[in-house]
Amino acid sequence: MKAESNLIDDRMLKNVWAPRLLAALRIMSALLFLEHGLVKVVGFPAEAEPGQQALLSLFGIAGLIETIGGGLLLIGLLTRPVAFLMAGEMAIGYFMVHAPASFFPVVNGGDAAILFCFVFLYLSVAGPGAWSIDGMRSPKSHG
Repeated sequence: MKAESNLIDDRMLKNVWAPRLLAALRIMSALLFLEHGLVKVVGFPAEAEPGQQALLSLFGIAGLIETIGGGLLLIGLLTRPVAFLMAGEMAIGYFMVHAPASFFPVVNGGDAAILFCFVFLYLSVAGPGAWSIDGMRSPKSHG
């Protein structure tokens, strides 16, 4: 006789929990990225580096991408193209800012840039998951 362990089966994991956890990954990544953008665009929080930047500088433009992109990703609007753009920004940022300091990410401080890059690359393919404007606009697009 088959054991009665229907609490969490493969179908429930795939159809119910996977979209929710994908959304949680999107939302938390967006909040963290938004925080990096706000430091560069408006200098908040004040103690954080690199602090407020001139908007038309390299760091200022990065801050605009992080702030606007983080906001769009947070609400799940235009998730795939925005995530792809932000993955590219993180790849460029890693190789321009971090990699010249050392080959090793633990030494050059680029761990977060690498992780953001690959999370955003994943989201650009997987979509927004549950709880997104993209999903409300097109039920098949929520990943």
